Amino acid sequence: MRHLDRRNTSVMNAEQRYVRVSGPRQLEELAGDEQRPAPDGVVVDITYSGICGTDVHGYTDGHMLPPAVFGHEWTGTVRAIGDEVSHVRVGQRVIGGVGPACGACRQCLAGHYRQCDTAFAEANGVDEAAPAHGAFATRVRVSARRVIPVPEGISDVEAALVEPATVTFHAVRRTALEPGSVVVVQGAGPIGLLTAQHARNAGAGQVIVSEPSPARRNAAEKLGFSEVVAPQDLPGLLSEATGGLGADVLFECAGVASLLQPSAELVRRGGVLALLGFPLTESTVSYGDWQSRELTVIGSLAYNHEDFMGTMRAITQKRIDVASLHTGTVGLSQLGDMLEELDSGKSAHAKVLVDPRA
Repeated sequence: MRHLDRRNTSVMNAEQRYVRVSGPRQLEELAGDEQRPAPDGVVVDITYSGICGTDVHGYTDGHMLPPAVFGHEWTGTVRAIGDEVSHVRVGQRVIGGVGPACGACRQCLAGHYRQCDTAFAEANGVDEAAPAHGAFATRVRVSARRVIPVPEGISDVEAALVEPATVTFHAVRRTALEPGSVVVVQGAGPIGLLTAQHARNAGAGQVIVSEPSPARRNAAEKLGFSEVVAPQDLPGLLSEATGGLGADVLFECAGVASLLQPSAELVRRGGVLALLGFPLTESTVSYGDWQSRELTVIGSLAYNHEDFMGTMRAITQKRIDVASLHTGTVGLSQLGDMLEELDSGKSAHAKVLVDPRA
């Protein structure tokens, strides 16, 4: 009698397609070969992949991203698993994330588990098992460390937005925000809107959102933030709210290099400047100003495994709203046009998902 391997009952020869960057503002759509999982890996059929600002920068630049990063916000269903994999099963919904601290890298051996080199490499798509392309694809082959099961209470759209929500969860967690703090969130794109929600959950006493786009200001107001202003109105409102002291914590989410010093000047003496936005050009700051006012500057990039768990609990418990950020869905063939629109600065979209089946 022939025994079926119930770990890999899906047929592996279905067509695979993926899109990658081939040059500045150039994409190519390719057909992939049959993919079987590594012994410690999985193959995932992609349901949705979110378009991130990093994807837009990678598209316009043409070479800045490791191949695995172009399409790094994804959710899907496990198609096949390797012989050594036991924490997920075929047919299970998963998201792409990072594994727990490995316990063997230099950072882990020195006791710095939250700075695990292995997880950091996974987050940046440069680990040894990184896939040859990202998840703007019908299917992706990854290390099993990188897949995290999706709880039943999270929809497919919400699952596709877990990754950016985790980026912001990690940033707020790193600030160790004190209850009652006056918080400014600069930028109300998806990252800013998610950061503001996590800051509110962390106990911020007042959250002020600054954003030049009326549409994005409206999105912040719909999420329950009442103090949402254009950038030119921020200094006056903040001064009134704090008696001229400044913000306890300012989250810079716009990623505009020229805003770094002006942002720092909105923080009170002894306050925290938290950096989420990633400018692609150098910034000029006043070292003396930062030193004399004893600012704490906290950089934040990517996340840890435990950040994913906390983020999914927050979504399941309806403590943050990620679904309302979803403003459109496109197919693989429409990806280039959407990247151009998002790069124009004139798009009304917040978060666009790619459905490779469309």
